[in-house]
Amino acid sequence: MLVHECMVVNPVTISPKATYAEALRLLRLKNLQALPVVDKEGQLVGIITEKDLLDVLPVAMLPVYITSYLLSAMAIEEAMTRPVITVPDDYPLEEAARMLIDNKIGSLPVMRGHQLVGIITESDIFRAMANALGGCAEGLRITIRLLEDKGELGAVTDGIVQLGGKLVSLSTFWGDDPLKRKLTLKVQGVNREELLLMLERTIGVQVIDFYESSAESEPHAISPATNIRVFPIQNLDAKIPWPLDPK
Repeated sequence: MLVHECMVVNPVTISPKATYAEALRLLRLKNLQALPVVDKEGQLVGIITEKDLLDVLPVAMLPVYITSYLLSAMAIEEAMTRPVITVPDDYPLEEAARMLIDNKIGSLPVMRGHQLVGIITESDIFRAMANALGGCAEGLRITIRLLEDKGELGAVTDGIVQLGGKLVSLSTFWGDDPLKRKLTLKVQGVNREELLLMLERTIGVQVIDFYESSAESEPHAISPATNIRVFPIQNLDAKIPWPLDPK
């Protein structure tokens, strides 16, 4: 997924000559995290947040009449951040997220060449990541420990299909051990007991946890402190179509 698929197009901007009061009013009225600052030529020259304004102007320590005067007199070019960290509109979303984290900022203006075409915030990225994890879809969410054995991931996805299931999402989370990783899947249209049995008994992967996203379900955690993994399966020898080819 690329930045232009998640960004806010044609963002609200402000002039560097605008006052603190104008910037604060716009940020709060539009419920914005940041305002790109654009000069008369349409060039991006800075970015301003409410925190930037309040850090420069300690309003709590000043009388109200002085605060009002300063808010209406001071230009935001005195508080805006420059130069601005930006990303191109065809930048990978995960790299944009990394830039936000590394620079401890909440938003990135998005450029196409020298033209400002959008802005992407941490909220936009969280929303996209939630969708990528299948957060908006019902189904069985299951996390497994995947070894780097050849064909193991293919066996998992093939097994889901053979059980009549539909793979809604698949995400990989890397840990400290590069040879082991966590894989989170969301699956629809498959029997939970059959899926768990297939993963544990037939393929041999470790199931870490599972959660069924419906009003009646509850998350079931599998304790890492024991080698015994207990599932709500009535009959572990239930007849299911595994292995597909005993030969």
